Amino acid sequence: MNRITVHFSGRVQGVGFRYTVCQVAEEFAVCGSVRNLADGRVELVAEGRDDELARFVEAIEVAMRGHIRERTLNRGPASGEFTDFRVAY
Repeated sequence: MNRITVHFSGRVQGVGFRYTVCQVAEEFAVCGSVRNLADGRVELVAEGRDDELARFVEAIEVAMRGHIRERTLNRGPASGEFTDFRVAY
């Protein structure tokens, strides 16, 4: 199990981005959270198998195409702190 932290920028707040990410997460074996950041970006933290995480991020990019201008992705070991996927505040 691994962990990714992805920062999405563009027109990603106020467009249902977090809701869409939660809906997409239901299709994958991932857990974690998504939240708005004060600087206008959205942060995704997800844990799961590498193949699931890659397909999850790809599905988000397809679902939110036109809104994402840029994304950064960092990988690390899973912490096991999540049991589901949710919006964090």
